Amino acid sequence: MARAISKLAPEWWDYTTLDSEILNDAAALTAKDLLELSRPGFKVCIYDTVEEFYTAEALEYVEAWRKATPDNPVGVCGPIGPTEQLPLVARIVNAIGLSLRDAHFWGMDEWVENGKTVSPRHPLSFAKCDREMCFDRIMPKLRMPAKNMHFPTGDLAAYTRSYDQVKCLLMQGGQGEIKHWAFNDPPKREGAYADAPPSPTEFRKRAARLVDLHPVTIIQNARTSGGGNVAMVPTRAATVGPVETWKSAKVSIWHPGHHDNPFGMRLTALMIAKRIPDSSVPMSLLADHPNVQFNYLRRGIGEVAVDMH
Repeated sequence: MARAISKLAPEWWDYTTLDSEILNDAAALTAKDLLELSRPGFKVCIYDTVEEFYTAEALEYVEAWRKATPDNPVGVCGPIGPTEQLPLVARIVNAIGLSLRDAHFWGMDEWVENGKTVSPRHPLSFAKCDREMCFDRIMPKLRMPAKNMHFPTGDLAAYTRSYDQVKCLLMQGGQGEIKHWAFNDPPKREGAYADAPPSPTEFRKRAARLVDLHPVTIIQNARTSGGGNVAMVPTRAATVGPVETWKSAKVSIWHPGHHDNPFGMRLTALMIAKRIPDSSVPMSLLADHPNVQFNYLRRGIGEVAVDMH
């Protein structure tokens, strides 16, 4: 049976092209149901307070970096979004005197304009945000060497190779409204993908690369990072890919409730738990990753119900 046409952008694939049964099942999930979706390889956690939520997120960085040694350097691939944990990471590192000499960090993505990744001077630069909210706040004697920081700019093949040179213990991020991690957006509905999106196996072969962004992603980033000013948001980006994601020991996704909506936060959890990978919902491909954790702020879970405003 032919797949539905997207209600969001007819020229693209996205979650609105899924079978209605999956959509209805996701909408019916309660917070208790979300917890019960946990299975081997997929863990669901719910935090009762915002303080506990972001502290737990920050501690994931610290716990990974504490395992780094000269003989066994390890690292973390980090966000953008949520970012509230980043200053907490710096505070904890400073408080416990954790040297990051042997630790590594990978930036998850960066904007692209005129065919090139933007410089850290761009107001929306993710590298700029990482440095200002976290790394520049760490005491100089504890800071990570510049050579240990890897951003998806310039030579993306070298960025991909770095995941073979150093073990990424944790890939941490959030979920966008188009159900992506990083900027792994669903593809355009054209050419070989006019009638069906790429198979999960095909999509998983994609490494760090330059991508066109789904219109929903552009609108969301204007809303969350630019006060709604869509004109300032680039339409392309460089992103970490599934190849690097599957080289990471753990993928941890954080849902505070203001990046994606109550429906979206349920849909991807259901598809991962029930092993229903579909590249129109890129996050669902994590159904095949061996170690995924979804983290929810309880008050952000909300309900999928009519509430007119």
